[in-house]
Amino acid sequence: MSENNPLFRLSDASYAELPGFARTFRRGELTVGLSLPIEESAEESPEDSLDNQVRLIRKAEDAGFAAVWVRDIPLRVETFGDVGQVWDPWMYLSYLAARTSTIALGTAAVVVPFQHPLLMAKRAATLDRLSGGRFLFGIATGDRPEEFPAFGQDRGTRGDVMAEHLRVYREAMTTSYSPIRW
Repeated sequence: MSENNPLFRLSDASYAELPGFARTFRRGELTVGLSLPIEESAEESPEDSLDNQVRLIRKAEDAGFAAVWVRDIPLRVETFGDVGQVWDPWMYLSYLAARTSTIALGTAAVVVPFQHPLLMAKRAATLDRLSGGRFLFGIATGDRPEEFPAFGQDRGTRGDVMAEHLRVYREAMTTSYSPIRW
């Protein structure tokens, strides 16, 4: 990796020393986290709900909760049986990173078949840097059949797509792309 590239500079620390990992995965201890959205009601605007969730996350951080997890639900599928999520996980976690200081911030999980792997690697590295090492990158193959045709994807190839994403993430985080600069 290029020494001139501060975004993708690899840490010499082990995973256990990184703030998000260390806070969430303590050896021999049970830690507790939260999954968003915590609350959402038809009477409340998305902005009001966001303000309330930020207030609750700050309280959870002060109480010692280890992490907050945000789901990637690209489309609201009424028949799936949950409320879904209004906010984009990358923007939402960036917003939370600016309003918290110690709680780990994780995706639970980003649906990889609908994303480009290099952009995902860049987003993950950016969020990790902006949050001071608090980002935990959770990925998934997707579970809502209705979403795949909407994104022009074949649900039957999602395992292969996941394997390719993992290969690209590893390469992006360990290879110099001079003269490309992020």
